[in-house]
Amino acid sequence: MIRWILVLLVMLLLIDALGPWLRHLGVGRLPGDFHFRLFRRNWHLPLASSVLLSLVCALAVRFL
Repeated sequence: MIRWILVLLVMLLLIDALGPWLRHLGVGRLPGDFHFRLFRRNWHLPLASSVLLSLVCALAVRFL
């Protein structure tokens, strides 16, 4: 259980760090992506974009 919490934390930190670059590519603008302000900081959780990118990667791996 603790491993999944650590993985989730690392993923959130990576998404936050790569946020400006990902938003420049259009990731984070789908209807299922969440934006909120917490502790005087803007947080973006691109859930729908993550699902879409995961599907694209899975299809790419399958056909390669």
